[in-house]
Amino acid sequence: MANMAVQVLGFFLGLLGFVGTVVSTVLPYWRSTAYLGSNIITATSYMKGLWMECVWHSTGIYQCEVYRSMLALPRDLQAARALMVLSCVTSVLAALVSVLGMNGGVCFICAGILCLVTVIWTTNDVVMEFYDPFLPAGFKYEIGLCVYMGYATLCTF
Repeated sequence: MANMAVQVLGFFLGLLGFVGTVVSTVLPYWRSTAYLGSNIITATSYMKGLWMECVWHSTGIYQCEVYRSMLALPRDLQAARALMVLSCVTSVLAALVSVLGMNGGVCFICAGILCLVTVIWTTNDVVMEFYDPFLPAGFKYEIGLCVYMGYATLCTF
């Protein structure tokens, strides 16, 4: 009986991890504008995601533009997209296998590893670009909420 309760808990935690992975994949908050220097009052805020870039104006207008060409994107962004989509697909397969009564824990762990690689890679890129002395202050970004959500999602896998 206790074994079944642990399996059900693991299944629901895996589903929670899947939902977190999908949300962090879709939302455009992977990188957000870094406010540097003495001018902290800004009229716009920029966010970059895996699928689009968004601008939030202080007037309340929110504009997003989807990336038009996949081949024009940097390779790290293409890889991040692929890894997060694979993580979502692996989570769905793990949920299906678990519902059928088989052991899907290994698939959930693989999905978590795919998400972990993407989140760590993005964190490293953002931090390296932030401390690049040759990059102007207006082009520097901070780690966005979706990266933190990706780390939180890893706790459920």
